[in-house]
Order: sequence, then C-alpha cells, then structure tokens
Amino acid sequence: MRNPPRRWCCRELLLLFMLLGTLYEMGSGQISYSVREELEKGSFVGNIARDLGLEPEELVERGVRVVSKSRTQLFSLKHQSGSLVTKDRIDREELCAQSARCLVSFNILLENKMKIYGVEVEILDINDNFPRFRDEEVRVKINENAAVGTRLVLPFARDADVGVNALQSYQLSSNPHFSLNVISGTDGQKYPELVLKQPLDREKEAVHNLLITALDGGDPVLSGTTHIHVMVLDANDNAPLFTQSEYKVSVPENIPIGTQLLTLTATDPDEGINGKLTYSFHNEDDKILETFQLDSNLGEISTMQSLDYEESRFYLMEVVAQDGGALLASAKVLVSVQDVNDNAPEVILTSLTSSLSEDCLPGTVIALFRVHDGDSGENGEITCSIPRNLPFKLEKSVDNYYHLLTTKTLDREETSDYNITITVIDHGTPPLSTEDCISLKVTDVNDNPPAFSHASYSTSLLENNPRGISIFSLTAHDPDSGENAQVTYSLVKDTFQGVPLSSYVSINSDTGVLYALQSLDYEQLRDLQLWVTASDSGNPPLSSNVSLSLFVLDQNDNAPEILYPALPTDGSTGVELAPRSAEPGYLVTKVVAVDRDSGQNAWLSYRLLKASEPGLFSVGLHTGEVRTVRVLLDRDALKQTLVVAVQDHGQPPLSATVTLTVAVADSIPEVLTDLDSIKTPASLEDSDLTLHLVVAVALVSCVFLIFVIVLLVLRLQRWHKSRLLQASGDGLGVMPTSQFVGMDGVQAFLQTYSHQVSLTTDSRRSHLIFPQPNYADTLISEESCGKSESLLVSDK
Repeated sequence: MRNPPRRWCCRELLLLFMLLGTLYEMGSGQISYSVREELEKGSFVGNIARDLGLEPEELVERGVRVVSKSRTQLFSLKHQSGSLVTKDRIDREELCAQSARCLVSFNILLENKMKIYGVEVEILDINDNFPRFRDEEVRVKINENAAVGTRLVLPFARDADVGVNALQSYQLSSNPHFSLNVISGTDGQKYPELVLKQPLDREKEAVHNLLITALDGGDPVLSGTTHIHVMVLDANDNAPLFTQSEYKVSVPENIPIGTQLLTLTATDPDEGINGKLTYSFHNEDDKILETFQLDSNLGEISTMQSLDYEESRFYLMEVVAQDGGALLASAKVLVSVQDVNDNAPEVILTSLTSSLSEDCLPGTVIALFRVHDGDSGENGEITCSIPRNLPFKLEKSVDNYYHLLTTKTLDREETSDYNITITVIDHGTPPLSTEDCISLKVTDVNDNPPAFSHASYSTSLLENNPRGISIFSLTAHDPDSGENAQVTYSLVKDTFQGVPLSSYVSINSDTGVLYALQSLDYEQLRDLQLWVTASDSGNPPLSSNVSLSLFVLDQNDNAPEILYPALPTDGSTGVELAPRSAEPGYLVTKVVAVDRDSGQNAWLSYRLLKASEPGLFSVGLHTGEVRTVRVLLDRDALKQTLVVAVQDHGQPPLSATVTLTVAVADSIPEVLTDLDSIKTPASLEDSDLTLHLVVAVALVSCVFLIFVIVLLVLRLQRWHKSRLLQASGDGLGVMPTSQFVGMDGVQAFLQTYSHQVSLTTDSRRSHLIFPQPNYADTLISEESCGKSESLLVSDK
C-alpha cells in the first residue's frame, strides 16, 4: 500500500519559520579580519569568541564550528582560547593571483541556536616573488643597415606580487649601440623596448649581448634578469673572392670514376644567403659537363667518367662562384691528363682461313692480322708471339701486319684441330697483354688404309651349325674421316677342294660380321683359311687384308663303325673256331671298330652285351678281344652266340653291336659231324623212312650247302676288301708292326688273325679251311693262308 501524504503540523511549521529567521539574521552580521600570507600554521587571526559575545568555554557548549564554503579549509578554532588561527600556510598568489584584494570568506555555526555568522579574512601581500622573465635567453634580429632609432620589442617580466611589491622598472646593461625604453600598458604592465642609437656593421660585430634587469618596489627590492642576444642581419655588401685566379691539377688517366680532382675555394664575408656561395661551370661545352662534376656547394671537381689520355690530354674550364645576392667571381681550371699503360694491345684479323687440307705444303698462309696499342711511347710498343710447340710461325710485314704460316706438313690423324693463341704484349709498366685465338680445322685426305687390330684372327664353330649363324665379327679402323673412313668388308675369292669359299661363308660388307651359309661337317671339313679385305670409300680407295682361320669343332654325330667281323650282305654271321682244349684266356677273335669322330667322341669301349653261355667268354674293355674265361667242357654247346656292343664317349654316347658265332671243336671234321648231328634228327639208313624224313634230309642238305656258299662268299668279299686296302694304304699284308689301327687319330688295338675259307664244286665236294690263330704282329699274307691246314670233306 502507498503511504498517505504527510501533513505538516503547526509545530513543524513554527520551527521552519524560526530557522529561516535565523538564517536571515545570520546573513545580516559580518566579522572581518586581516592576516599576512605565508604565516606559520596555527598563527592567530582574531578572537572569534569575543566577537561573537561568548566566553571561550561556551564555544564547545554551543557547538561553534567553522563551516567552509570551499573544499579547502584555511582556518580553524581554538576552543580553549576562543581564537581563530590558520590551519596551514597560506599563499596569496595561489588563492587570488593578481587581484588587488584577496578575501577569504567562511561561516561560523552555532549549532545550539542554529545561528550562522559570516567571517571575511583579507590575505595581505608580502614581497615574496621575484620579477621573472619567461626565458633566460632571448634572441632578437636587426638588419645591419637599419636606421638609427629603430625599436626592437623585448620580452617583459612578470611579478606575482601586487601593489608596491609588484614590478616597478627595467634596467639595461651598458651598450653604445642600444638604449632601453619602457612603455606602460593599459593593463598596468610595463613593456621594455630596445632603441638603436648608432649604425651597425655585421662584418665587425655580428652579435650584441645585452643584459636586462626587472625590479620590483618591495623592501628589500627583488629583481630578475634575462640575456638579450641581438643578431645583426647581413646585408649583401660584399662580393665573393676566389683564393686563386687559376687552378691547375695533373692526374693519371686511370683514376677511378668519382675521384675528387681539386676543391675551389671562394670567400664572401657576408652572412646567410648573402654569404652562401654556389659554384658552377661557365660557358662550357657538353664534353666538360659529361666528364666532370662540380659540387655546387663545396666547389669540389670530380670525374663522372673515365679520362682517356689518347682522347684528350688536357681540359680547360671556367668556374663561377655566386652568392645569394647575385654577386659573383670566376676562376680558370686546367686539368692535365697523364698517360698510363691502360690500353691493352689488340689483334685485328684481316684475313683468315678456317680450314686447311692436311696435304698442304709448308709455308701456306693461314691468317693475316694487324696489332695495335692505343698508348704512346713504350706503352704502345708491342711484341707478338705464338706457342713454339705448334707447326706454325709468324712473319712480320709492314705497318704492324703479321702473316701466320705453316712450318711443316700437317697430319689430321695426329691433330685434327688447332687453337692457335696469338699473344701480344706491350712494354709498359706493368705490361699489358692480349690473347686472340685462331681456330684451324685440318681437313682429311685419304692417306690411311683401314687397319685391323690383329695381324690374324682365328675362331671356331661347332659342326652341324644352323644356316645363317653368325660366326665372327671383324672390325677395321680407319683414322681418316668422312667417306675416307667408311669401311666395307669382303672375302678374297678362293676355293676349298674345288668349291668356292663363298659357298661356305659370307661377310656383311658394312658390319664385318661373318655368317655360315651352310651346315658344316667336321668329318668333311676341319678348317677354312679365309682372307678378309677391308676397303675405305676414299678416292682412290685404300684397303688391307687379314687372315681368318675358321676351325670346325667335332660333335658326336657318328656311331662307331665295326670293321671286323664284317657283317655279311645276306644277313648270316661269321663263325669263329675255339678248340675244346683252349685254356682260360684263349684269344678267340677280336672285334675291331672305328669312329669317324675325334677326341672323346671317338674313344671306344667294348662290352659283352649277350652270350648264349654266360661266363664262358669275355670281351676286352678297350681292345675288343674275345677270350675264354674258363676251360671248355664237353657239355658246352658246339655253337656259341655272342653279342658285343661298341660305345663311344661322346655326349650323348653312340653305340653299335655285332653278333659273333663261335664253333667249339678241336678239328673241322668234328665240326662238320657235330653240325650234321645237330641238323639231322634221325638216321638216314632207316629203310622205313617216310616221305617226311626224305624231305627233311633234303632240306638239311640244302641248308648245309647254303651255309658253305655263304662262307665262301664272305671269304671272297673279305679277300676283295683286303685287296682294296692294300691298294689304298700299301696293303694290310705289309702294315707296320704297330698293333693299333684307327681313324682320325683314335686307334683300336688289332691282333693279327688269318681265316681262310675255300670251296670247290667238283663232284659235290666242298673244300673248307679252318686256320689256326696266328699270333704274329702283322696280318698274314695270302701266301701264309695257303699254308694253312686244309681238310677235304666228302658228302655222305
């Protein structure tokens, strides 16, 4: 709920009216005091208890206290004595500044009576402030041609005091040129002025130093000072002047760009812009302006580009110095250039041959050139040379011209390019030199035939090679160049066994690769001797030959060939005789075989592959001899069949077999009897023979007759072969005592045997001869065969 508005009662209204009356009464009373500034704290100002009509002890009872109108309270009450005293040190200038009167107002409150009394305290000034200028030093300017009576305003001084303690007067230090005048302003401030009494001359005295003093009227008198510097401004009453009318300098021509040559000095006693000089070239051509630089402020002359004695030996120029008032002076400058050895000699080619044939004659001119040096004197004297290890020389001509000549015949294959360095050096100190290189290319002539790296070549090829296989590659080198070095290869035309070599091999004319045109057979062709020609493409062409030995290597492509026993053409087998009385190791026969291959491919070994009576016979591993292993027994069959295998040592090995028939008997009749008994199963005397037995007997007779005929044919064939061997190799009958017979360097052991079979056909009688083994070192002749034991066998 809102509180109801408060209503004023009569008592409260009465108190309000009494307070307003008290305030009115308070405003009507005023207490005044005066006190000097800067008094100590607690200094007596006035007896406030007495002025209020109270006793000192009543001050506390009535609640009397000071009520200040400002935040700072300057005064306080002493209740014991009832006095008003200063609360702190009072500074009048801080409170009232330059006011003529300084009044501080505050109130005295009597709380019990709700009365207020006004109090006013006047702060009296004391002379506690010096007159003070704002600056300790002041600079003023005046022109040296200013008229007498010219006034210069000076800074004034300020004094914080008032009245008689304030600033009263100024004083000026003694000076013949200036006097002091003081002007009072409408604000009561005094303003000092300087007044010119005599003309000024800046060149004699440019600055006048004065001292001005400000004085107040206090007791004692206080003062303040400031220094016045009167700057006399210059008037352009003096022209510039050079220290010399002509400047000379001598410099070498190789000084760096930017080098300072000399400094021109001109003076002007004037000051400021009137005495500030600027330097410049006067009426100079563009060459001077491009070569030299003049500092307009310092008068320094330096180079902007390199000097060249050969271009200009001296430079003459005029320099002007001008002040700010358009007054000027001029001076001559002579720069002499000294020659130094700064130009290296140069080579100027007039005529040049860039290529020369290697067959040119000595003394051929290669180049014509001229040497030049821009320096003079010894600096321009030149010596020209080339390296001594070259086949060239220099010959001097007129006007520093030189010829470059050859001194001997050139060889392109030894050196194809020459870089001839021409060195020219002058006689300066230090000497300068220049090198110029002339490149000369030596062109080729066809003066070198192609050359092989070896005097002869050899290579090998395995037989049965594929057609077109690459065999060997030959390379010939020709030191010439271009077409003179383009080599082609060819085979020299030749034959082997009446066949052109070109049918066996061919050569690639460009690459020198040798190819086989056909498959070669070692057994027919062991080696080929070829001549290869390498020819260049020069004009005329040159060529060279080299020999190439082509060896054909053997392959195991031939099986062993059995020479003995020879196989009959009708498919029958031969018969060898072994007596029953033969001791173990008895030589029954010998298998002789050869191999058309060579090396291990022709190395043969023998072994017994099959026997009708195992363990009865053996075969020599390397000799092929068939010998008995044990004693022959009666129970051993008359006919023994042996199968002997002959194998070489090639990879893979090849072999051949032969079937031997051995007849076991002591004599030929026994052989025949045994053969008849074997072939006739029943007696022929049986009168009860049936037709089948008659036919069987007839068949046995036919078989026997065929057997005899076969033996005869084999013998005749063997005899015919022996005749052929005798005709081609001096005959087997007269063969040397060597016990080895072989082919292609591989020999087979062969002991001598002689077997002769003869057959006669008179009265159905056959003549069969079984010779005894012959242990001689040679094969028996035909005459010895005639001496063999013969046996006549009659038909039953």
